[in-house]
Amino acid sequence: MPRAGAPLGREVDWSAIAWQEIRRNVYRLQLRIAKAVKEGFWGKAKALQRLLACSFSAKVAAVKRVVTNKGSKTPGIDGILWKTKEDKEQAVRSLSRHGYRSQPLRRTYIPKTNGKKRPLGIPTMRDRAMQALHALGLIPAAETLADPNSYGFREKRSTADALGQCFIALAKRESPRVVMDADIKACFDRIDQQWMIDHIPMDKKILRSFLQSGYVEAGAFYETTEGTPQGGIISPVLANMALDGLEQAVKSAVPKRGAKVNVIRYADDFVITGAHRRLLEESVKPAVTSFLAERGLILSEEKTKIVGIGEGFDFLGCNLKKYADKLLIKPSPAKVTTFLTETRRLIKAMVAAPTNKLIRQLNLKLRGWGNYYRHVVAKKAFSRVDKSVMQHLFWWMKRRHPNKTLGWMRKKYFIREGTRWVFGAPYVTKKGEKKWQRLFKVSDLPIRRHVKIKGQANPYDREYADYFDDRRVDQNNSRYRDRQYLAMTPVERASRTWPPC
Repeated sequence: MPRAGAPLGREVDWSAIAWQEIRRNVYRLQLRIAKAVKEGFWGKAKALQRLLACSFSAKVAAVKRVVTNKGSKTPGIDGILWKTKEDKEQAVRSLSRHGYRSQPLRRTYIPKTNGKKRPLGIPTMRDRAMQALHALGLIPAAETLADPNSYGFREKRSTADALGQCFIALAKRESPRVVMDADIKACFDRIDQQWMIDHIPMDKKILRSFLQSGYVEAGAFYETTEGTPQGGIISPVLANMALDGLEQAVKSAVPKRGAKVNVIRYADDFVITGAHRRLLEESVKPAVTSFLAERGLILSEEKTKIVGIGEGFDFLGCNLKKYADKLLIKPSPAKVTTFLTETRRLIKAMVAAPTNKLIRQLNLKLRGWGNYYRHVVAKKAFSRVDKSVMQHLFWWMKRRHPNKTLGWMRKKYFIREGTRWVFGAPYVTKKGEKKWQRLFKVSDLPIRRHVKIKGQANPYDREYADYFDDRRVDQNNSRYRDRQYLAMTPVERASRTWPPC
């Protein structure tokens, strides 16, 4: 296996690649890039990025990312997919800066929750791989330069971290009482391309090619003169870097004492706290507007509002509100209603499907939704979801068996576990064992307070290596305990005192 910076001068055997060594080679160079950026050695950082983009390890890692992500079966305008071992080997050889020019995107639209449609640009497989390749060198720089309280589309960070920071900023009695809940209008589509070319620390020729590739819709070609296309692998990194510096710009515009200003951002959605409404209206909002104007962006007036913490506001699918000086973060009622509508549609669509298939599909949705909200005050919402799902399932059973009694249906679809009846269906394992597949109950999930990541923690800084190792061990232990807990029957859970809720 060649070193990370070795040129690609031999045949590629996809089946013989040592992936652990590939990851180690790429990460070693990424650490060096982050260190150079931290120390202000921009020339060295640029040379290391070029070295990484030319390396065998980075090219293989980029191709693997493209062929294993969710969009790997969706082609660009050329209709090409990388399915076979030979396709992937040829793809690695094709990743070269010399003579490269990004092809136009295939434009499609995806529905939004408000009924509108969001444009999505689908690059070709080769363009995706080139974006992934150059993102490997750009991400360490982005993580080093990022705002401490930026959490969207960043490694080792999540919405739970953003909500955790909201709790830290707002939970105390002396915490700020007013919040500006802001949103940027069409952020990805409006960012000034020239600003990005001038300020994003990466290969300018490649960046310009990504940004100005254009798109094809209904057989017609359209130029892209602004924004970074949604759907590109590198687009979230570019958008994040365009918004980095917002936190400092806001804090520079307010008094150093008594302002109680905190900026918590997740991608283009952010909240800013303040001691009083006048401070947010006269100092903070103009500073935000000026910062965004330099990048060709504006605030969305319909989504940006200033509210008191006693009124509450929605952020990242949760409702944050103080009740008698006690901050509670709950699932947003609108999000709960939307989820129940989706589960009802799923159950109705599978009225003729095998019971095991229905349970598998429901369990996937219920586990995913529950895991997202398990870090907030969600027990009431979980109970509401479980009750609603059972009501829909009773309709499902009556629709399948209109002439059967409730007692008959209970014997067919339920099993007794302790003091409750559990919906499910029998199945036979590969070993010939008969088992009972249970419907997952969201209310069984133990509520756990999420441990927020340190604001300055950087996964590409050796200073935080031990911190991330300890954090990973704690998270793995927590997942292991939860798997054991959820595998128990209600009778077994009643005899145990862990995990704490």
